Amino acid sequence: MKKMFFVHERIKESPDGLLHTIAAELNFQSFSTVQDGQSPKPVTIAATTTLVPLTGLNFVTGSTPNIQTITPPISDGAVMIGLVFTNAAPPQLLTTGNISVGSTTLVQNKVNLLWYDPSTAKWYLNT
Repeated sequence: MKKMFFVHERIKESPDGLLHTIAAELNFQSFSTVQDGQSPKPVTIAATTTLVPLTGLNFVTGSTPNIQTITPPISDGAVMIGLVFTNAAPPQLLTTGNISVGSTTLVQNKVNLLWYDPSTAKWYLNT
């Protein structure tokens, strides 16, 4: 309840209704490395050419199509996500979108950490 009051006040006081800034701030905690029992639990999403992570840790099903773009959950700051591919033959990460270095060596049931850099608008895979 307190959190909603804070958000309401921020929107009310914002001179130009910076709803996108408020939304990014609200979304930030879902991707924070500091979590508690009220934080969103990891989710399962289907592999697609444009992947949209929903939490800091995402399980990705399917082996196709290859992933070209990952939508940054926070557009104005660096953020880290973890992708765990559940298929024995995971899709590849391609460089045709916003992924800096592609990978064909993704492994099933291993955490692949990626960092988003807003200054380059690219994701960087931990190798």
